[in-house]
Amino acid sequence: MRNIISSQLEIGQVDIASIVIDVSSRDDIPLILLGLQHIYTSKLLKETVFKILQEVIPRKNKTGSDEIVAVASNRGRPGMEQWTILVLGTLRLALGADFDRLQELANEHRTLRMMLGHGIFDDKNYRLQTLRDNLKLFTPDIMDRINTEVICSGYQLLNLDVSASIKGRCDSFVLKTDGNYSAELSSPMKL
Repeated sequence: MRNIISSQLEIGQVDIASIVIDVSSRDDIPLILLGLQHIYTSKLLKETVFKILQEVIPRKNKTGSDEIVAVASNRGRPGMEQWTILVLGTLRLALGADFDRLQELANEHRTLRMMLGHGIFDDKNYRLQTLRDNLKLFTPDIMDRINTEVICSGYQLLNLDVSASIKGRCDSFVLKTDGNYSAELSSPMKL
């Protein structure tokens, strides 16, 4: 049985819409988390994204045949929530991270754990095999479809026509610099 996201907050848990994300950080993780927070707080966008995520369900061989069928999503033990799959799958694809790095982030990154719905008293850790089994279904194709919906939502926020193109302009220039650094490299290091 795969839930979308638990709606009941537990002691020590922060509502995802209320998480304060450090926008002054130069790392890319806070920007990804801001985008995910926008998905969570926009009701229509959230519904659309979770319709896409319903396709991210495990498959198995049908008993007695070679046919592959979807696992019943309303029976069995609880699987990883769809919100968790969205957050961790987005991080994995956006960062180009392997499962080992993703496991470290999911278990140790404080803001990410709050975004996953864990409170300060929640000591749940994600196992490597669990991440592999659940996130291999979150493909770049699924991510592209979600990105398209997020972009359309952004157009609506800016009151732009979705079919209109956005034009941009960028100026750049090159500065001539002295590339001779050999004097710095050959000087003895002073302590």
